[in-house]
Amino acid sequence: MRVIDVFSANKDCTSKVRPKKEFLNLIEGYGIEGDKFAGKDLDQTVMIVPIDGYEILKKEGIELEYGSLGENILVDFNIMELPKGTKLRIGEAELQITEHCTLCNHLAYFDKRVPKLVKDHRGVYCKILKSGKVKKGDEVAVAKT
Repeated sequence: MRVIDVFSANKDCTSKVRPKKEFLNLIEGYGIEGDKFAGKDLDQTVMIVPIDGYEILKKEGIELEYGSLGENILVDFNIMELPKGTKLRIGEAELQITEHCTLCNHLAYFDKRVPKLVKDHRGVYCKILKSGKVKKGDEVAVAKT
């Protein structure tokens, strides 16, 4: 289980696709350093999306650039199988899944079919339990409690 890539949008970003980053600096009690959503809802400071959503869209003829589903972290496994409350270690950071993402109609911007096609593969929101950097290639491990 690995990180495919990482993304973050600063407050000046107007693109519908979150820009790719070299790494994310996750800060406990704050969010992602430089991210436009940092310091807001601490239970939703990090969004992790499985590659499955992009693969489902591709089978339907919809090819989106990574970062289009609003993710901060794109992973190579179905994170939707992990329950709320699961703790994850990614790179130097530790996160906890707070909720599974729901149907998001703003994704219809790309294609009106997108929200319904990815609704069960959209990803999870997490809060940061331990600060640290996360980057492409980092292992994702379920933390022992």
